[in-house]
Amino acid sequence: MSNNIVMIGSSTGGPKVLSRLFYNMPRLNASVILVQHMPKFINESVRENLSRETTMEVVLASDGDAIQDGTVYLAPSEVHLQIKGNKTIRLEGTDKVNHVCPAVDMAMQSLGTKPEINIIGVILTGMGSDGAEGITHIKQIGGTTISQSETSCAVYGMPKAAYETGNIDTVLDPESIQTKLIQLVGTLD
Repeated sequence: MSNNIVMIGSSTGGPKVLSRLFYNMPRLNASVILVQHMPKFINESVRENLSRETTMEVVLASDGDAIQDGTVYLAPSEVHLQIKGNKTIRLEGTDKVNHVCPAVDMAMQSLGTKPEINIIGVILTGMGSDGAEGITHIKQIGGTTISQSETSCAVYGMPKAAYETGNIDTVLDPESIQTKLIQLVGTLD
C-alpha cells in the first residue's frame, strides 16, 4: 500500500507538459495516478513517451490494480478511473462527466480521508473545468493542491478553473512541480 498518492489531471497540451514534468524524474515514494484526456489510439504512445522520461514504471491502469509506490498509472481512455479505499484502481462507467471520459473530477473525488496518507492533486493544461471539483475535494480532505502556471500552459482552462476555487496551494511551471513533488513525497532511489 502507498502512503503517498499523487493524482494529476491534464488535457489539451498535456502530453508535452507531462514530458517536461516527468523529464529525469526519479522514482517517487508515491503512487502517481494520471488522468489525461486523450483518444484511445494514443494511450500506448503516451505511456511509452512517459516511460522514456522517468525511471518510474509507467503502466496503463487496469481494473483491480493495487497501487504501488514508484509507479505511474495512466488512466485508459473511454472509462472512468477511481481509487477504492485509497488502494485499488477501479475502471467503470463510460458516461461522460464534464464532457470527458475519464474525468479528473471523478478520479480525485474517489480519494478518501486517511490521516496516514498524503494526497497531492495537480491540475495541468487543458480546456474546460474538469478537475476543479476534484481539487476542492482533495483540499477538503487535507491534501496538497498544485496548478500549472498560466504562462507554461498550452490552454489555461483547467488550471484557471481549479485556481478560481480558492483551493490551490501552489502555482508552478512543470519543472517546478517535479521539484515540489520530490519535496513532498521523497524518492525511492
